[in-house]
Amino acid sequence: MKRFLAFVLAATLAAAASAQAPQPPEVAAKSYLLLDMTSNQVLAERDADAAADPASLTKLMTAYIVFNAVKEKRLALTQPIPVSKRAWEERKGGGSLMFIDTTMTPTVDELLHGVIIQSGNDASVALAEAVGGTLDGFVGMMNRQAQAWGLKNTSFKNVTGLTEAGHKSTARDLAVIATHIITDHPDFYTYYSIKDYTYNNIAQPNRNLLLRRDPTVDGMKTGYTEAAGYCLIASAQRDFPNGKRRLVSVVLNTTSMEARASESQKLLNWGFQAFDDLRLFDVNKPMATAQVWKGKANEAKLGAANAVFVSVPRGEGNSLQTKIERTDPLVAPLQKGQRVGTLKVTTASGAKVTEVPLVVMDGVEQAGIFGRAWDAMRLWIK
Repeated sequence: MKRFLAFVLAATLAAAASAQAPQPPEVAAKSYLLLDMTSNQVLAERDADAAADPASLTKLMTAYIVFNAVKEKRLALTQPIPVSKRAWEERKGGGSLMFIDTTMTPTVDELLHGVIIQSGNDASVALAEAVGGTLDGFVGMMNRQAQAWGLKNTSFKNVTGLTEAGHKSTARDLAVIATHIITDHPDFYTYYSIKDYTYNNIAQPNRNLLLRRDPTVDGMKTGYTEAAGYCLIASAQRDFPNGKRRLVSVVLNTTSMEARASESQKLLNWGFQAFDDLRLFDVNKPMATAQVWKGKANEAKLGAANAVFVSVPRGEGNSLQTKIERTDPLVAPLQKGQRVGTLKVTTASGAKVTEVPLVVMDGVEQAGIFGRAWDAMRLWIK
């Protein structure tokens, strides 16, 4: 029978009781979320799982699918794309445009600039048709990607974000899409920092006002429809003595372009000022050594797949407790990267900070028949 064991790695208790988590500022948005990407912790949220019209924030997923196609060499940045009548007809819908027409053959790279900087509905349709063959085919790709990420509250009906029955997402799900762009496609993420783009002699500014106000903001995407209100996902990276930190804010359904910018700035500033990011363990550094049964080796090193960072209220880092919980016995064979437990990080008062999967750092092969038999007898006696 497997036994559930907990091991306290370290516990440095503050003399006084742990401080309460900092209270976020008042945010004038129907729903919002602030994510620390360095620690992968949500610092603040309100109604982050409530269904919302995502407006042009939809184009984050549109662009992600195109990024994948380029990365997989199904599409080339220099490839010219014919503009269909369907893409041209987006100018009748009243949304944002790149202003392409059926006489043009913009490249994939130009269309991506049109989607990301100018939020062009026509550019989104042209790229979707190039990648998916049809708009319906491309929307299916968007939804399959959302399902692969576990975004249960997101459903796409179009590639532009224009209001349509059943087209929905949430602040939390949109934050997941944004972070995947940053981590999976860092080269393409730089497009989101471009302040202006000119195509066909028509210059348009990036509608993310924070790109001109805060030099640490380097993306991401705005959105607006009457149903959605004014929305903004913003990402900022700032330097601190212990390294760089990146935060992503999502604000949905504010009242104006100015409001979505100011409320996002408020959240970002608060997150950077109110929390510290601490590195608890380096990558490839073992956290513990555990006994292994029926293996060629008697012990296995356990750790995390990546470096472990946590976000804590500023000045409260010395109140953290770290604890390993795992199921024993560990019986070979064990594969490298196999999960065998959890690293739990809490405050001195027991409040959860984060949990990280505990994995085998080096695989352990199964022992021969006599070694397995001997350990089987020892386990039975134990």
